[in-house]
Amino acid sequence: MPLSPDALLALLSQEGIAAQTYDHPPLHTVAQSKALRGDIPGAHTKNLFLRDAKKTYFLVTLGEETPVDLKALRGLIGARGGLSFGSAEALFEKLGVLPGSVTLLAAANDPNHAVTVVIEDALLQAERVNCHPLTNEKTTSLTPEALLAFLRLTGHQPVRITLPASPQE
Repeated sequence: MPLSPDALLALLSQEGIAAQTYDHPPLHTVAQSKALRGDIPGAHTKNLFLRDAKKTYFLVTLGEETPVDLKALRGLIGARGGLSFGSAEALFEKLGVLPGSVTLLAAANDPNHAVTVVIEDALLQAERVNCHPLTNEKTTSLTPEALLAFLRLTGHQPVRITLPASPQE
């Protein structure tokens, strides 16, 4: 049974992982997030639940403004074959969240490490990284160090990637 948002926040507190959580209306897209989240400081994320041709699953977290090229991403994350978006059913089965609530913090619901966690290095340069705490009705803000401590707690060693700069138009 997946953790609830309250259980996740209690786990962070119990483990001494400092986090600040903000309530807001449900956010389903990056565009909605920009319009409704208010002035929550720090880097905001875009999360992709992907699978490759061998049915290996990846949780890829990027800065919200980072353009995504799945072909370029494939080699960076070690995918075998083409990448596609994982189904809502697989998302819930593997990470215990629904579409619109995909988050790095869902690693807490992956005790068997069935999903490879991937983080854009640029996010880890921010003062704070903002993630949904298993629900799109809240945002939890952590330092990069606290986020990495959380991932260590879950047993996930993230693949850190640097995406090539987009060509100027």
